[in-house]
Amino acid sequence: AGSWVGSGDGFGAGGYGATFTRGQVTGAGPGVGAVPAGCATPTKMAYSDEFKTVVKPSDAVFLMTATTKNTYHPSFQPRLLLVNVEKAGAKEKADRFNFTMDKQARLKEADSHEEGNSYLLRLQLPPGHYVIRGLTCLSGHFPIIGTFFAPLHEELTVTQPGVFYLGHVDAIVRERTGGEFKAGPSIPLIDQAAAGASGGTFDVLVSDRWDVDEATFRSTFAPLGNARVEKAILQPFNRALAQDWWEKH
Repeated sequence: AGSWVGSGDGFGAGGYGATFTRGQVTGAGPGVGAVPAGCATPTKMAYSDEFKTVVKPSDAVFLMTATTKNTYHPSFQPRLLLVNVEKAGAKEKADRFNFTMDKQARLKEADSHEEGNSYLLRLQLPPGHYVIRGLTCLSGHFPIIGTFFAPLHEELTVTQPGVFYLGHVDAIVRERTGGEFKAGPSIPLIDQAAAGASGGTFDVLVSDRWDVDEATFRSTFAPLGNARVEKAILQPFNRALAQDWWEKH
């Protein structure tokens, strides 16, 4: 339901940096139901009461929390729409997964530049090699709809079942300088500029907050129970890698 664009500024390939028309988003509610499915497979997250997802015995579940903020244009706080994951060397739709938000994922959508918006993410994946490309977000104040993409480019290898904690990701939009990668596509020009997506960039910070996140996950997702959770904290954000990927796409 999203229209994928090749804008020439890092958002054409791989189906990331979706551009939505107002009609596709208006009336979709807080979660924004317009999910771009043209280039990836919409995928439900694990332990969802809403979608009654069942974890296969051979699969791994990766837990992570994320907070998105916009300090550049504070009136447009990004709300997380998709976690973009793909198989290593992905070539087609079946190799790419758009993990969609459910009610339990939306921990707190304060829409303030002080608090941002926070999410509980649960990525269920079978054995294989993957890359978490990034986080696709939307922010809208009618008639403006802004699209954002926070890059991660984190590699994951699933060799065994279990539950693993990847850490917490802070993705904060600030004003870009020089040739820094943009926080979103350039098109549509007015919307993306007003939201701060085309004139901004993302600062991304990975941290270990299991001492706080554990209680939140276990109280929110009953299927977790007392299951053992192993830490597999993501690598620190590699800005040079994100810049290179953006320039090549």
